[in-house]
Amino acid sequence: MAIRGNLSEASLADVLQLLALGQKTGCLSIAREGSFGTIHFSGGRIVHASLVNRRDRLGDRLVRLGVLAADDLTRVLATVPAHDDRELARVLIDTGAIPRETIVGEYHTQVEEAVYHLFGWTHGTFTFEPDDDRGNEAPLFSVSADSLLLEGARRVDEWTLIEKKIPSLDLIFEADGPKVAQREVPLSESQERLLPLLDGTHDVNSLIERSGLSEFEVGKAIYGLLTAGYVQRVGRSAARRQPPPESRVAEYRNLGIAFYRTGLLDEAEREFRRVLELRDADGIARFHLGLVHARRGAWRLAVDALTRAAEQPEAPAAVFHNLAFCTARLGDLAQAQAHLDEAERRAGSQPDPRIALTAAQFALTDGDVQDAERHLARARAQWGSRQPSAAWFHMAGLTAAIGGDSTRAQILLEEGLAVHPHAAPLHNNLAVVQERRGSYEAAARTAEHALLEDANCAHLHKNLGDYLYRAQRYDEAFDALVRVVRLSPKHGPDVYLKLGNVHYRRGALDEARAAWEQALALDPDNRIVHANLSALPPRHSIGDAQLEDILGDAAQVGAAV
Repeated sequence: MAIRGNLSEASLADVLQLLALGQKTGCLSIAREGSFGTIHFSGGRIVHASLVNRRDRLGDRLVRLGVLAADDLTRVLATVPAHDDRELARVLIDTGAIPRETIVGEYHTQVEEAVYHLFGWTHGTFTFEPDDDRGNEAPLFSVSADSLLLEGARRVDEWTLIEKKIPSLDLIFEADGPKVAQREVPLSESQERLLPLLDGTHDVNSLIERSGLSEFEVGKAIYGLLTAGYVQRVGRSAARRQPPPESRVAEYRNLGIAFYRTGLLDEAEREFRRVLELRDADGIARFHLGLVHARRGAWRLAVDALTRAAEQPEAPAAVFHNLAFCTARLGDLAQAQAHLDEAERRAGSQPDPRIALTAAQFALTDGDVQDAERHLARARAQWGSRQPSAAWFHMAGLTAAIGGDSTRAQILLEEGLAVHPHAAPLHNNLAVVQERRGSYEAAARTAEHALLEDANCAHLHKNLGDYLYRAQRYDEAFDALVRVVRLSPKHGPDVYLKLGNVHYRRGALDEARAAWEQALALDPDNRIVHANLSALPPRHSIGDAQLEDILGDAAQVGAAV
């Protein structure tokens, strides 16, 4: 289950301790205005951390050390995902050109510096998503969160003092040569490294880039030199105050993509709109803005944004694929199919199984089970040796069930859960199939398992309540249905019908009446509810025989799927 919160209510140190004590595996994302970072855990230990748009990347550190040539770095970077230092480290280790301990040492230092930097964030939001997709890879190293907490807290305290003298990183400082020459106290290694660069032309950002030191190390070194009177502030960097448009476009775009991937849609939309203010024809920003609208269910806005992205001559297959999906949600299946055909054409010799999966969905929407099966088989073949996605198993199980083969549907869903054990929709679908086959107890157990993965899904609570009700476990069914009402008060009349029935069975006639009246508010023509209310006397109890008639009628209402 995802964990979300605000840094103004829970500090990063508190969150790290919670995840460490719980031995969690997954990705913690932290976001604030204009910045984004991640910390990855495996068994409660930190194995990776990164900052979007950070200057000091692993490759740069290795080049400064002299163990990697700049041209070689450029060639290697072309083979790994952008800004993925963890993958870069693995590729460099595999080449064997640089000692493993050197790469891991620099990578370890970089990860710790990223965590220390995040400690300074007191405002923003955080999200923890369990079972990060890297969870099955052996980490290059791991470190206890506790071992970073004390150092992180110390740096936060020191940075509070440093900020008073260095409030921004675009300030320029110059060394006082005579005073430095006459010094009686030795300088630190970091200060000695900075002195040649303190010539009145480099701002703090430039000092960080050129020295190879971290932001904290540079700030601490300058703070000490300022306090001793060895350097003085001489101005501010105009270039830093007005960064070139291309730099800002890349920064906003990277932040937007990072926010989108962690579900921070408002923040993502803000960054993509900033890109479009600078470059209206930016296809990547248009594409992702369309994805943001789609995640919100704003299909018309999504289609408009994706249509603009599709106007770019080199628009990739993914643009037309998503445009097809969103167009279908607006009901224009013919146009959606045309977009999907274009996505297939642009994919060319590298077919995307997700496109075939959408084709299966379209076929099933048209009621063509056989065609849906054909596209599902094509999608699975395109995955090759990889396991299909949870969405594939969902669609395959649904297609088999609609085709009348509940046995095969159950087999497919169980296979999917073996591969994707935390996919709540697969648990839910399996529970529905089990219920349809008359296995109410098994369905209830499966639904309960699904709720461990997504406790805020009203639909799951509704299904669980239905299964428990049919199994005559009325008290447990009542609790599940009450949670439905809390999460989604207008989920459906059947919820209030069953709640009224349980109240009635308990002899709580006023509560039963209120529940049934709420059911009528949602479905004024519901025959069973009308019958229950008409049989309910205002001041005396109903006989057992009459109660059984009412509950017998209610039991005919099917569970929502």
